[in-house]
Amino acid sequence: MNNNIFPCLWFDSNGKEAADFYCELFGGTISADTPVVLNIELFGQKLMFLNGGPQFEKNASVSFTILCETEEELQKYWTQLSKNGNVLTELSEDTRSKRYGWVRDQFGVTWQLNFSGNQDDQKIIPTLMFVHQNNGKAKQAREFYTSIFPNSSIGGVLNHNTGGGNQNAEVGGNLQRADFKIDHYSMICMENSHEYQFNFNEGISMVVMTDDQKETDHLWNSLIQNGGKPSMCGWLKDQFGLSWQIVPKRLLELMNDFEQPDKAQNVVIAMLSMEKIIIADLEEAYNSPL
Repeated sequence: MNNNIFPCLWFDSNGKEAADFYCELFGGTISADTPVVLNIELFGQKLMFLNGGPQFEKNASVSFTILCETEEELQKYWTQLSKNGNVLTELSEDTRSKRYGWVRDQFGVTWQLNFSGNQDDQKIIPTLMFVHQNNGKAKQAREFYTSIFPNSSIGGVLNHNTGGGNQNAEVGGNLQRADFKIDHYSMICMENSHEYQFNFNEGISMVVMTDDQKETDHLWNSLIQNGGKPSMCGWLKDQFGLSWQIVPKRLLELMNDFEQPDKAQNVVIAMLSMEKIIIADLEEAYNSPL
């Protein structure tokens, strides 16, 4: 598992409340706590919470599959996550596992709870649902992502059955679930033909911490090809609309220099003017005369 890749969840103002809830439920810890950014660790995995305001809402286009070791564990999570939430798929035996359910919790985060007896070293797996214009493109996306990141691999595939004349059935051959890894980080993709009122947005993005400018350039340039769109401060959308943050580790080092707060502020100002993060320009801002 690679903790240089992790999801960022956008909240209006209740990120701390959500962090406390998840840490209590899953037995995690808060590793960074500021008014804007919180980092939590659940099962040894990092998640970032961003109190960014009301601009974006999380939705089921990115959910989180939890691999449960026992039915008792699954039931515990289900009971708490469904409280004040919205059940999307009732708990039942499923082609995906011996016990499966899908729920949207009180904070707008959707979870797919899965008891199959198969365990992974990564317990929480971001799960991408390809809908609307992306329906039918999950295989393409999986090949795209694994071609960009090192140490990547393509796992098993479970396809939908043919529709059989049912207007609500899935297109035969579309992906019900497909596993893959990008730089040792597990992810899942799936497809759905229903006309949901949501799609990928900035409510949930994937953060990649890079070691140097070469890695930053490679990931940024690769992810925006074929119709992707750059945004500000290291954010971008790829060709499928999924949001990414490509963040050099050096940026955090310079921003978090508490012994030189004025220099750190210069770095923040420089970063706010950038699309792709340029480490040399951050260094120049840090070293500029005060």
